[in-house]
Amino acid sequence: MTSATDLAQIRFDNALSLFDEFVRNTIKHPDAATLRGLEGRFAEKVQIQPSYWSQIKSRSRQIGERLARQFELLCSKPNGWMDQVHAAGSAVTPPAGVRPAAVVVAASSDGHAPRDDDERFIVGLVLTYYRRHPQRARTRLLDLLGEVLTPSTPAALPAVAAKDKAGAAKPAPTAAEANALWLRSQVGVAPLRQKK
Repeated sequence: MTSATDLAQIRFDNALSLFDEFVRNTIKHPDAATLRGLEGRFAEKVQIQPSYWSQIKSRSRQIGERLARQFELLCSKPNGWMDQVHAAGSAVTPPAGVRPAAVVVAASSDGHAPRDDDERFIVGLVLTYYRRHPQRARTRLLDLLGEVLTPSTPAALPAVAAKDKAGAAKPAPTAAEANALWLRSQVGVAPLRQKK
């Protein structure tokens, strides 16, 4: 038998999974216009107020029995789905003697795992984009994150020559060109809202 704390955690994780699924199904071509308002549209789909969804995500509200059944019904999940542990869309049986909440904590203890809702949202968007267009996503993300990923000293740069469409080697961009590229890539990126 699961305790109330474990059940609340399971329902919370499953609600986030339903939101992630909604984002994946909604975003065919990720751009800023498509991404705006997804949380409100998800709240509308599960017939709750956007502020209530925000409270669920911030854990100031828990998902009760009635709301869990409402999520299942409106997201086409079988009865009781919200009360079971799922991983990557399939049910996972935890090892004998391990409580489901312990499995969740163990999975999130990795230093690279998302720590909050904003990070989960961004990671989900990046993965969705990458899975649909791997080569284009790799190129654009590396361009976007170039300043962070590129070592600060030019001597430390690897000697990998880029090639143009004809296969001829292109000269490496200068520091000024790289900075200009970085500034151009920032233009279309909107900042995340600050938490209150």
